[in-house]
Amino acid sequence: MQEVLPPQAECIRQIREWLAERPAQPLAYVHAFGCQLNAAEGEQLAGLLREMGYGLTGDVTKASLILYHTCAVRENAEDRVFGTLGSIKKLKTEDPALLLCVTGCMTAQPSVAEKIAKSYPYVDIVLGTTAVSRLPQMLYAKMQHLQCAWELAPGTDVPEQVQAVRECAFKAAVPIMYGCNNFCTYCIVPYVRGRERSRRPEEILAEVRQLVADGCKEIMLLGQNVNSYGKDLPDGMDFPALLREIDKIEGDYWIRFMSSHPKDASPALLQAVLDGVHIAKHLHLPVQSGSDRILKEMGRRYTVAQYLEIVDYMRGKVPDLSLTTDLIVGFPGETEEDFAATLALMERVRFDNMYSFIYSPRPGTKAAKLDDPTPAAEKSARMQRLLALQRETAVENNRRFVGRTLKVLCDGESKKRPGNMTGRSTENMLVEFPGNAAQLGTFVQVRITESHSGMIAGTCIGKDEQNG
Repeated sequence: MQEVLPPQAECIRQIREWLAERPAQPLAYVHAFGCQLNAAEGEQLAGLLREMGYGLTGDVTKASLILYHTCAVRENAEDRVFGTLGSIKKLKTEDPALLLCVTGCMTAQPSVAEKIAKSYPYVDIVLGTTAVSRLPQMLYAKMQHLQCAWELAPGTDVPEQVQAVRECAFKAAVPIMYGCNNFCTYCIVPYVRGRERSRRPEEILAEVRQLVADGCKEIMLLGQNVNSYGKDLPDGMDFPALLREIDKIEGDYWIRFMSSHPKDASPALLQAVLDGVHIAKHLHLPVQSGSDRILKEMGRRYTVAQYLEIVDYMRGKVPDLSLTTDLIVGFPGETEEDFAATLALMERVRFDNMYSFIYSPRPGTKAAKLDDPTPAAEKSARMQRLLALQRETAVENNRRFVGRTLKVLCDGESKKRPGNMTGRSTENMLVEFPGNAAQLGTFVQVRITESHSGMIAGTCIGKDEQNG
């Protein structure tokens, strides 16, 4: 959009005045697809809409404005969005005044924007990864001119002081940086989210302090690569230093973080995790492949040996440290030997959990241009072998907790066993125990008695009153 629009504050004020003139408060429906950062931005977008005068609803049929915040990491995420847009056409036909907004990583891709314009012309606002900064202006433009408002350029700003509408009172996500400089050959993120931009440390610390004061028990620090935090800041504050500053905040809470790139997992970062009072004793360190050849093709900029140095350092300090990872199966050109190397790495490291995906080509990335001769059936078979090995490893790993008492943040009710509650320990282990809804959002002590592949189980023996 070429037209110069008023500043965000002015747009918010004007929209609030327009909406106040309506007979009843209009409602907005917000749904975020994909990663935790997307979910956090969805909460910020909901907060902006509320500031502009909208009420919020979980019923899409009651909304005057529908906003979908999209993900572009994998093809099936895009397919879900297109399917959802197709189902909304009926609502738009019944109510032409209904505003439909599509934002996020997916819409920042020119090919996707072109498809939306051609196949879903009833979409009113198409906004890329600048959504948190630019939604008020785009909505103002639409309300003023009654035309589709588009803005797809990657972000260059750093949103600050946006009042998010938190879906959970005791768990919160705090973005600390945006964008990525790594350009892994399979990943679209640097193209749609732009280069790395760090939030100011004082803003992050103020947000965390407020969350702790409000009773939040678990705070997740988010970024495409949190280990790169601060490289663009003038004051020299890096991620280990930020973690240590956050850790000084008094209260009974945990700090987690993701995603963490192995090439930037410095000894200072690892020591900060080990020394922290509030920092969870769990490291999510995506390896993606156990083959040096594939890692080079992926542009990951570390070797298996370098990855194992990190693991051995941490395990040398804390032998049963919880370690999880991401793995891609079927990257273009992956041979049986390459895949066998991944299985060997899994057996060597013995991850507590993994998030595994069959490679999904992303148009515009380097990997999408590579020859990919491996049949889909073979990739699926490899995935099943990977999952089987991980299930076996998880059962054995989980046995180390039997007989121990773990501090657990109770965060839900068991879906399979009525009368049981679930939660996560500092090691990020899923724990199930007999309990009740009054324990939601509190730390409890659980004596572990059972080990399974996906979780451990035990008996709640009381609420822990100590920091940890």
